Formats: sequence, C-alpha cells, structure tokens
Amino acid sequence: MSKMRYSRRSLLKTGAAAAAASALPAPMIWAQEIKNITLRQFGTGVSNLNEVAQKVKEDLGFTLEMTALDSDSVTQRAATQPDSFDIADIEYWICKKVWPTGNLQAMDTTKLTNYDKIVGIFRDGKLTPESVIAQGTAPHTVGFVEGPGSTSFAKEQTQWMTLVPTIYNADTLGIRPDLIGRPIESWAELLNPEFKGKASILDISSIGIMDMAMVCEATGKIKYGDKGNMTRDEIDQTIAIFTEAKRAGQFRAFWKSFDESVNLMASGEVVIQSMWSPAVTAVKTRGIPCVFQPLKEGYRAWGGGLGLSKSLTGAKLDAAYEYINWYLSGWVGAFLMRQGYYSAVPETSKEFMTPNEWGYWFEGKPAEEDIANPFGQVMAKAGETRDGGSFYERMGHVACWNSVMDENQYMVRKWNEFIAA
Repeated sequence: MSKMRYSRRSLLKTGAAAAAASALPAPMIWAQEIKNITLRQFGTGVSNLNEVAQKVKEDLGFTLEMTALDSDSVTQRAATQPDSFDIADIEYWICKKVWPTGNLQAMDTTKLTNYDKIVGIFRDGKLTPESVIAQGTAPHTVGFVEGPGSTSFAKEQTQWMTLVPTIYNADTLGIRPDLIGRPIESWAELLNPEFKGKASILDISSIGIMDMAMVCEATGKIKYGDKGNMTRDEIDQTIAIFTEAKRAGQFRAFWKSFDESVNLMASGEVVIQSMWSPAVTAVKTRGIPCVFQPLKEGYRAWGGGLGLSKSLTGAKLDAAYEYINWYLSGWVGAFLMRQGYYSAVPETSKEFMTPNEWGYWFEGKPAEEDIANPFGQVMAKAGETRDGGSFYERMGHVACWNSVMDENQYMVRKWNEFIAA
C-alpha cells in the first residue's frame, strides 16, 4: 500500500492524477494546492518530532507545523482551543476528557487505507482472541462513536473513530542493576525501605496514580475493584500509603519530563523509578547500566493517536487524511519503533526496518549486530535482547491502561496534596 501511495503522489506531480483518482480510496489533493497547505499539529514531545515534519514535506509536499507540550497543556488546548490546531496528537485517556467537548471530529474508517491492519488493541481491545482486556481507559473503549456528530463513545467498533492510533507502549519500573545488585521482580519494590532516598515516581497525576496502584496492589495493602476507576476511599488509601512513604524519605524526586527521569537515573541519585522505555535506552546510550524491568504483576500501558479539529474542512481535511494514511504506511512506525515504542500497524513498519531491527524490537530476538536509534546512537549491543521480550510478551501482559477516573477531580486534588506533603 505504501508503494501504491508513493506511486499516486508521482502521478500528482506529473498531472496525471485525474486518470487514477477513481481507483484510489483516499481524498484527492491537486498538486497546485499541496504546496500551499499547512497543517498545525500539537501533542507531547514523544511523537511530535521534527524528523516527521521533514519527511511529510518530502513525501507529501505540504507543511506540518508541530508544537510539543506537556500532557496537561495538551489536554487544556484540545478542550478549549479547537481553532488553534488542525491535528491533536493525544493519548487515549486525554480523549476521554476532550471528546465530550465536541472540539474533535470523528474520522471515517473507510478512508483509512490500513485500517484492517491496525492491531486489535485499538479495535476490539484484544491483542489476541484469548486476551483479557486490562483495567483503566483501554483505547478501544474511547476509540469509536456512533456517528459524525456524536459526543459519546460507542461500545464497539463503528465506521467512526475518535483517534487514529499511532504510538503506544507498556511501561514499568526502570532500575540501575549495578547499584541494586539483586533481582527486582515486583512493583512493590518501589516502596522497599532498602531504596530510601533513591526512589522516584513521575508527577503526572493521571499516570502516577496508576503506578501507585500497581505498587499498592503488589504489596497486598489494597485490592482494587478497578485500578483505572478508583472509588474515593481507594484514592484516599493509595495516597495515604505513598504520603507516609514520602514523609519517611523514600523518594529522591518527582519527575515530570523525559529528561528529568534520564538524568536522575544516569547520575545514580535514583536507582528505581517510574520510567518510560526510551528513557531507559537513553541512559544506556551513555554507557550506564539501566534496565526496563519486567515485573510479575504486569505493565501499565498507554496509547496515543491523531485526532482532527472540528474546524478542519475542505482541502486541509483531505490533506489530513492523506497525512494519517501516510503515517500508518510504515516510515513513521519504524522511526518510533527504533526508539522503543510500538506502531499501530506493525506490518507496514517492518518494511522500513532491517531484519535485525525487526527481530530485536518486535520479536524479542537477540541482536545479530548493534542496534541503533534513528539518530545513529547505539542502544543495544550485538547479542542483547530487548527488556521484556517480544511485542506479544510485553503487550500481552498489560495490567492497566493510563486512565481518567469518574472521581478525576478528587484524585487530582489528593495528588496535589501528596506532592505538597
């Protein structure tokens, strides 16, 4: 399909598009219009990357302006400023806050050339037919609406998507094995007094509370009905456990940015913390031992996607569909997978990766030669395997998804009390 789309773009350039238009499912954008189109995209720094914008210009001909913000700012902008953007690159838990505002428009799946190749996690919630759907805001639960004007979520797949999935991962704790010196197998270790003053947790309430829940459940102190939708009593108990640990000096810091987490771990100030897979690999590229540690209780997962502003119409809307189809055609997926993330359409990404890269990142095989990220930095040496193994081993052991709870406002208030304690 990627070859078909590149072929189509060459037709556009030669003025022969009219002959091919009837055979192509995606919207037609005439060559003279392309160079005048600019799409404004915002999202977190995880996937709003200059390299993607440059490749869009090269492959599609129009301009993609990207703005990177933190998660809270992304949520606020999507919910309150629909005319300030064309494309919102947001996480699914954020969609739960934003979609009811009516600021995004539903996307027609019949215009998505690789829709049938999107992994099941984003369509019916199941990685395999036998999968058990994890707690929290699983992407498929907020992934569809009944029709173009609906502001509530559908209970199953429909023709209309809220977000087109792009990037996701299974997160766990990062550790410094050289400074710990023994196996780490449980989330409960984050509160182990052995690591007093050398532990950390991220200070993003909707994500941090889920890490807290994984820890509290692992210690046996709390059994949640649904970690992703806690009652006030469960929130109180969770915060109380961590506040007690904080006052006892358990935590060295509370980080908000990727770079903060990398620096804390690389310096040795912290030896165990909430961490994102690419942050662990960033530490390793400095020659410092760091492990994205698989834990017996499973992973906390997250997923992101592209949403369209309700203000987007005409040629710019056509361009947005063109961009989304290009996004799922493989190049971006491979670029993201080389950093430790996963693509929503793995099979197209495979076409843009070497067998060695695919084997290491997706299949969990030992690297046959050194593995580099998209910027040429070595992330793994020959013979190493990826922490946690293959795609199916990692995403098949998700215990919960990042979430927005019914008691979200109460949770945020209690979280802020914890940080201030």
